[in-house]
Amino acid sequence: MFPSFCRRRLLLRIPGEATNLLQSMSIHLAHSSYSSTAVSRVPSSDLCPATVSYLISCGLSPAAAATTATTQRIRIVSPDKVHAVCSLLRDYGFADADIVRTVRSAPSILVADPERILRPKLDFFAALRFEPRKLAAAPCLLVHSLDKNIVPSVQFIRGIVGSDDQLRRGFSRVPWALAVDVDRSMRPAVESLRRCGLDDAAISKLLVIQMGVLMASPDRISEIFQELKAVGMCTSDSRFLYCFSAMCSLKRGAWRRKLAFFHSFGLSEGEVIKAFKTQPMLFLSSDETIKKKLRFLLDEVKLGVSDVIAQPVILSYSLENCILPRCAVLSVLMKEGKIPRDIKLLPALLGSSTVFSTRYVVRHADHVPDVVKAYEGKIKFQGFRHDT
Repeated sequence: MFPSFCRRRLLLRIPGEATNLLQSMSIHLAHSSYSSTAVSRVPSSDLCPATVSYLISCGLSPAAAATTATTQRIRIVSPDKVHAVCSLLRDYGFADADIVRTVRSAPSILVADPERILRPKLDFFAALRFEPRKLAAAPCLLVHSLDKNIVPSVQFIRGIVGSDDQLRRGFSRVPWALAVDVDRSMRPAVESLRRCGLDDAAISKLLVIQMGVLMASPDRISEIFQELKAVGMCTSDSRFLYCFSAMCSLKRGAWRRKLAFFHSFGLSEGEVIKAFKTQPMLFLSSDETIKKKLRFLLDEVKLGVSDVIAQPVILSYSLENCILPRCAVLSVLMKEGKIPRDIKLLPALLGSSTVFSTRYVVRHADHVPDVVKAYEGKIKFQGFRHDT
């Protein structure tokens, strides 16, 4: 059974969902009364209810837990070796939430030998100073062959980006890209980028921005180049790599669907393409998220749709955590006569949190304390109309 202090660590270290999940994991394991091997491979027809229950406690749905236990033939028999895996991950800097995420994404890690399979990889990634929370996003790396897969991938990418610092930056953005095969995916992707006109310096920068390009097929890479060329972008444009990165994250056909979505608000294709060139990552947001922000800005703030799309960065702001509190602050200041009611709202809403706070919160906090409450979300935005 788990030592009591281990159970306390599982129960007390983190708040929220991860605590509840690990608490459930602890209960399932601590009350198991099976034989000595913690996790074993079993015939696919032998489904262990305790294993299914444990995987559910890790965040899998009941159906997914049953499928995983069957197809991956995992059976939890005793907590000892499972605890050894979790303890090892924790020793290398994995928070409890990271462990939950790792097990949820790759439950087969529970059958990996902690010393023979996991520790060498963890040592390797620690030497590269890869963040544990990023490894938790791509736990398959912990069960891939170090010599056959991981080391060749790292060496190939390092040879292009030039340093471990750049390698870390690229990895932190798309950690799972490191799992693709060098000869089948990485090398063909890089060769395709060269054929399409990118020089080595541009390819290096692109991989740091979007290492996921290494997972794209040569055909898809060529298609993206053609799509960007069709909207008037060339490789010498300083925005090209960022637009390519965004396109690379879109599925085939999604670009045209995004154009049609923005057209539905009465925008011209030229306005939408200009916004894409200015704020390409905007096109990775879901239609529902963009629609919610646009409807608020158009219906509540009374901005023109062409004015909004001319400053597309506003659509990258969080509605709940940024736009609404800023509107609440401006509304309070209007009511108190500290800013004119006909202030140009869009420019006022734009800018970093530091700029906005300095200009509209800190400056007025002593005389209008409500601006602080509004900025903290304690006074909700009720519109810009006030009784005179």
